[in-house]
Order: sequence, then structure tokens, then C-alpha cells
Amino acid sequence: MVGSKEAYQLHAFFFPLMAHGHLIPAIAMARLFSSRGFKVTIITTPLNARLFSHTIDGDKQLGLDISFQLIQFPSEEAGLPQGCENASSIHNFSDVAPKFFKALDLLQQPFENLLQEHLPDFVVADMFFPWVTDVAAKFGIPRLIFHGTGFFSLCVSDSLIRYNPHGNIKSETERFVLPGLPDQIELMRSQLPDLQKIPSELGKLFERVGESEGRSYGVLVNSFYELEPGYVDHYRKIMGRKAWHIGPVSLRNRDITDKEQRHGCLSWLDSKKPNSVLYVCFGSMAPFTAQQLLEIAMGLEASGQPFIWVLRLKGEEAEQRSRMPDGFEERIEGRGLIIRDWAPQVLILDHPAVGGFMTHCGWNSTMESVSAGVAKITWPMFAEQFHNEKLVTQVLKVGVSVGAQDYQEVVGEKRVVKREDIKKVVQQLMVGGEEAEQLRSRARELKEMARTVFEEGGSSYADLTALIEEMRLHPRPRV
Repeated sequence: MVGSKEAYQLHAFFFPLMAHGHLIPAIAMARLFSSRGFKVTIITTPLNARLFSHTIDGDKQLGLDISFQLIQFPSEEAGLPQGCENASSIHNFSDVAPKFFKALDLLQQPFENLLQEHLPDFVVADMFFPWVTDVAAKFGIPRLIFHGTGFFSLCVSDSLIRYNPHGNIKSETERFVLPGLPDQIELMRSQLPDLQKIPSELGKLFERVGESEGRSYGVLVNSFYELEPGYVDHYRKIMGRKAWHIGPVSLRNRDITDKEQRHGCLSWLDSKKPNSVLYVCFGSMAPFTAQQLLEIAMGLEASGQPFIWVLRLKGEEAEQRSRMPDGFEERIEGRGLIIRDWAPQVLILDHPAVGGFMTHCGWNSTMESVSAGVAKITWPMFAEQFHNEKLVTQVLKVGVSVGAQDYQEVVGEKRVVKREDIKKVVQQLMVGGEEAEQLRSRARELKEMARTVFEEGGSSYADLTALIEEMRLHPRPRV
């Protein structure tokens, strides 16, 4: 060790999952640690590093000690096509998921070699690398887990595993209460993934993840105390897990790049009245059929409300599925804007013209809209999105549900949400009376809370400071 414990620069490894929904917050988290004086090394593959190289180069120019360490993604060894390094770029992910997760396991030896070479003070690794806990323990290195979601959904998942409340329910649409939580939360079997209903290989992976979490040093969560206090306390005190809330990390992503400044949608928004535009975006993996996309288009048109719709579909049929009804784009010209590519979501949500967000309830989108103070229309599809919907609509009361009832990971013939229901919920949020204003008012209150948590004395600043002090006192890694 050089000098005193106070003078020593802590070195952190960040090892994010190769999927946009996990990479984006993990990189933001790594940058946050770097801004607090850490040496940060991000372990990822060449194609994934390229996505963030501009941002990290900018941080280095500001004098931050942050860099990438590249490892090769074993696509071919796992039976994946060459160059397949990111889950979000795979059209039929459910079909190849076992191969992708096999590839993640094959990263163990190269990662262990890097740990032995660099001996960082601690490792922040995604939940989908359960083996990191054991590999880090060999060298006496604390392993922190990043789930990519909030405390609420972690508590819901624990209730489902611990009590199995859906076990004896035969009907897919019968509601059941989740025991042991601070609020009365109900779900339906149709909103649960198959792995929670029938044994599967993916279910075994999640068992490994849970077991690994139990033996890890603790958990980093992209959230803040004021957002879900009952669930932060439940996770720590009732479930007995060590955890630090250090979000919303999207506030680290507010630096406007040239690409964002040039995006035409921001000029389009400038021409609209405050709170008049609905922003519609379901992330990069939305499994919509052509029929469902038609219903969305007709529902948005019938609502009469201005909207921006980000339509990002993958695969061979994507172009066919995203074809709009005849004359639709001409009829909505000036009132609606369709973007079939990347869009600067953080800046769109922050724009004064945006008064609502129709969302799949991914945790990143949830946190970004919380930070922007925007009320939501919730349309969950898979992962923990149905859990997040309950937080948004029942606990925080900053959103209304479109009525989606089916867990849907792949494009398939599930129940279609009809245009009449879409029109109704859009008008309810955008031109509704007192109820809509209450949703907006609560959303604005959360925004004000979110903007203070990184100030000195703020809850996330304090939690990160506590973690830094704990890591300084931890014994140094050993070979």
C-alpha cells in the first residue's frame, strides 16, 4: 500500500451484462464512482466498449481515471453467430438465451485472469455473472451485485420465491396477494414468467443468481431512498441484505453529445405547448405483433393528442411489422412524430412540452421519467416490468395502466390491447381533469426529491460515501 488509507486511490472493476438495459446504468454508475476519485476499470467486449468510447474518452479528458479492459466474447464457442456480443441486438433472444448465458459462463477464466493481474479493491458485477462471487473470494475481493432494477421489484421477487403465493392458483387471470410486503400488492399468474411456474434451465440460472447474491458482499441499486423507503427498509431489515442506493444514475447521463443536439425531435418539441405531448417508447426489445402496432397507431390517432413514438423493432420482419396503416403518417403530420431509430430519451422526457410517457416500465425508463417528473401510462411486457408497474401505479401513484395482462417475451399472439382502450387511457392522462393533475403533481414532487439526492447530505450521496468508507477499511486483495 502506498501512503495512508486516506491517500490510497481505490480501484473498482465494473463488469456489466452485455445488454443495453444493463450496460447503460452500469456505465453511468462507473462514471459516478470515477467522479468520486476512484480508479475505475470497465470490463467488456470490443463491440460493447465502442458504444460508450466517446463518453469515456470525454471523462478521461476531464482528468478522471476511467478506462476499458477488453475481453473477447466467446460467441462461436457458445454456438452463437460471430459478432453476437449484445443481448439487445439479438432479434430472437428467447431462442438463443441458453447459448448467450453459456457464453457468459465462458467468460469466467479470462475475468479471473484480469482479477489476478490487477487485484482491484472491489468488483461491481451484474447479477447474471453469479460465478464472480466465488472468483473474487479467491483473492479476498468484495463482490457487489448490480441487478439493474429497484428495491420494490427485488422485494416482490423475494415474496414470490419465499411464499409461492401463485402455487395453488389454477386460473391465469385470478389475482393473488404477495405476502409480507409493506403494501397490498396483487399480481396474476399470466403476469409471471414461465420460469416462476415451471422448472427450466433459466430458472436454474436464477437460483444460482439468488444463491450468489446471498454470499456476495452486498448490492448496488439504481434508486434513491425517498422513492421507495418502505422497500429499502424491507430489503435491508426483513430480507437482511446489505445494499446501497446510489441513483438515479441517469442524472450522470445529462451531458449532451453532438448527436443529441442535432436530433430534430427536440426542435419539433419546441413548437408544442407545455405538457401537451405524449412520449411513446417501449425500449429496444418490445415483442409487438403487426396487429398490436396497428392498434397503437389507431389509438394514438383517435386520442387527438400530439405524440412522439419511438418505434425500434429488430429482425427480418421488423420493417413489415412497423408499416403504418395507409395514410396514417399523412393524417398525423404535424401532430405526431414517428422515430424509427435511436432517440435522446433523457432529453425528450426533460422537455417542457412532454406531459406523459407511455412506457414498458423497464427500470431505466422508470428512473429517467421519475427524474424528469413525467407521469406515465404503463404497458409492461416481460422481465420485472409488471412489478415496476405496481410501484408506479399503486405505490407512487404517478401512472395509469393500459391494462396489459400477459407476460410476453417474444412476438406472439397474446391478448391485444385494443385501440379504444389506448385512446381512453391517453386522454385520461393527457386531458383528464383532477385525477390527471394529481398524477402530474406527484410526479413533479418525485423529480424535486431526485434532484437533491446527489447533493452533499442527500440520501444517495450519503450512501455512496458510506460505501467508499467501508471499502477503504476493507483488507487489501491478495494473490
